[in-house]
Amino acid sequence: MAFDIDMIKDVYSKLPQKLEAVRATLNRPLTLAEKILYTHLHAESPLQEYTRGKDYVFFAPDRVAMQDATAQMALLQFMMAGRNKTAVPSTVHCDHLIQAKVGADKDLTRANDENSEVYDFLSQVSNKYGIGFWKPGAGIIHQTVLENYAFPGGMMIGTDSHTPNAGGLGKIAIGVGGADAVDVMAGMPWELKMPKLIGIKLTGKLSGWTSAKDVILKVAGILTVKGGTGAIVEYFGEGAQSLSCTGKGTICNMGAEIGATTSTFGYDASMARYLKATDRADVAALCDSVAEHLTGDQECYDNPEKYFDRVIEIDLSTLEPHINGPYTPDLAWPISEFAQAVKDNNYPPVLEVGLIGSCTNSSYEDLDRAASLARQAKAKNLKMKAEFTVTPGSEMIRHTVERDGLIEVFEEVGGVVLANACGPCIGQWDRHTDDPNRANSIITSFNRNFSKRNDGNPQTRGFVASPEIVTAMAISGDMCFNPLTDTLTNENGEQVKLDPPTGVELPPKGFDVEDAGFIAPVADGSGIEIKVNPESNRLELLTPFTPMQTSEVENMRILIKAKGKCTTDHISMAGPWLKFRGHLDNISNNCLIGAINAYNEQPNNILNVETGEYGAVPDTARWYKANNIGTVVFGEENYGEGSSREHAAMEPRHLGVKAVIVKSFARIHETNLKKQGMLGLTFASPKDYDLIRQDDKVSIIDFADFTPGVPLTVRLDHADGTSHTFKVNHTYNAAQIDWVRAGSALNKIREELAG
Repeated sequence: MAFDIDMIKDVYSKLPQKLEAVRATLNRPLTLAEKILYTHLHAESPLQEYTRGKDYVFFAPDRVAMQDATAQMALLQFMMAGRNKTAVPSTVHCDHLIQAKVGADKDLTRANDENSEVYDFLSQVSNKYGIGFWKPGAGIIHQTVLENYAFPGGMMIGTDSHTPNAGGLGKIAIGVGGADAVDVMAGMPWELKMPKLIGIKLTGKLSGWTSAKDVILKVAGILTVKGGTGAIVEYFGEGAQSLSCTGKGTICNMGAEIGATTSTFGYDASMARYLKATDRADVAALCDSVAEHLTGDQECYDNPEKYFDRVIEIDLSTLEPHINGPYTPDLAWPISEFAQAVKDNNYPPVLEVGLIGSCTNSSYEDLDRAASLARQAKAKNLKMKAEFTVTPGSEMIRHTVERDGLIEVFEEVGGVVLANACGPCIGQWDRHTDDPNRANSIITSFNRNFSKRNDGNPQTRGFVASPEIVTAMAISGDMCFNPLTDTLTNENGEQVKLDPPTGVELPPKGFDVEDAGFIAPVADGSGIEIKVNPESNRLELLTPFTPMQTSEVENMRILIKAKGKCTTDHISMAGPWLKFRGHLDNISNNCLIGAINAYNEQPNNILNVETGEYGAVPDTARWYKANNIGTVVFGEENYGEGSSREHAAMEPRHLGVKAVIVKSFARIHETNLKKQGMLGLTFASPKDYDLIRQDDKVSIIDFADFTPGVPLTVRLDHADGTSHTFKVNHTYNAAQIDWVRAGSALNKIREELAG
């Protein structure tokens, strides 16, 4: 039986009546996204037509999920909110702090030892506040949610940008920062700007080498890393129904790479099969009883241009496998063009490592198809030319594929099976290399491939593909190899060709697991006392941020003017820094150290204008703060792209940054800045970015009149005595301005709950 079955029954029992009211109010056909959004309106947002891309709306999600790296800060904030228990079902998943080094067993043992303080804290807090706890090794948050908690027509938020993975089961699942999670766990309304809608019509059917991963790789190439910003992507059509449920999850998962709020599919037979296979036949039966309400109205799909803000059509029958990268997930290469791209761009031609698995591609179907190629390699006397690693998405997946012999197949060709955790995907990879700075190429079935993302080496060219393509490329060891057309020389000197991969959607003998890794909270945690050692370098209780005064945004100094792509990995790196995610002061030592200084083209080397000395960004920020000088950060397009990590907002706030002014923001990061009581502003004219000089004094001259819909004015006082003024836009509504006036959204929540 499913978790939270009573809650799910309640959602479905009320769904027809709620939708009847929505139809009566909107008086038009509804997309799936609209059905879920409008039936999850919070009481503070009345039922009415909301304008996409403009109106802020309050929602009431059904669930919250947190991974261990972000859960630390989220729960530290929740502890300050004054609640005795979470208002909605919530879970913590320990998947980010396990470093991949030699193999699953030893890596997990080491992680449990090194992170015991953090794991104990998360376990205790979960127990106290009624939160389900998935222990280290249980699996990656998104795979675990898909297997246990996701249900069609539901709405959830998660403190990880790839939370949309649950859209593979017809859910609206949105990645957020920890402060947003606190809103929902505290029983407060959760705010989101009503998303625009992008409809993607899938026709035809996948075959041969092409997989569901290639759909989102193609979409990323079309929409780019910011083309989905502020929008929900809804897939439909006969092609959508032909995909497996986990294939749908892969597509929704990587929708984060186009900046989408989330992605989703309508309920269909593949979802019913998956629910039954994962011991949730009761949920499948409930879905079948309200199936018409769990997908978009046919009129919307017959005439999508009338109901979606943008429509894209992809024919799965003609779709080629893709390889995307390097350095950005939207640089899309059809496999037929990739070899030439390698030559034209001087990408290192030898493939050093192929990595499959992760939250994006570790389903039974994914691993079965990859294993079919490993079997071929053995049968055709081919040796794996590149290193090869496999990351199962959950203990249920790992146990099942081990039972069915897939792990043995991977190990027979030299594969190393890693722990059921994020590992190399997020930089938790102790890579075996003779030179950590050498230019090299790797291919993964992960979702993100920013510079230094996987191994910390800026010279690593990371490419993203399906598990099948990754496995074939690893067998060849050659970046120019096209498995669809090319042959390989085997150990006997013979030319052999790989056949297209094969695999089944679900395990024929069913899923199996001995210990899934779940620990339920005690019924009453009121007597549990949470203790944090004041001498700890891993955990630190939070001190509320103080409200920003008008004087603090006058005569600010420029902390950094970031040039080019500035993702959350540039602002707050992961990898070895993950160990400080529960200690704001310590992790602030990585603040913006990856951002490129526009004035000298270097990372982590900025000028302290007051002293005339160059130094690291965090050190310089601390000096300005200690001397009561406010600072401002400038940036370019899609600033804060990538992870949901709110540390990228909390660290600058902690170090005295008052405002971040950029050409455009990624959605989650802009919200995170607002939540922490900071100013996230955009140039009214992007060319004004060029006016910013290194030694300027920066003032926001009308901050005292901060009002919704009214731009603010920035004055630059140059060292030569001249000045410039320009307008900056913002998207703050009255409630969000109150967050700034209160010092943070959490401060405001605490005031309201105390009142």
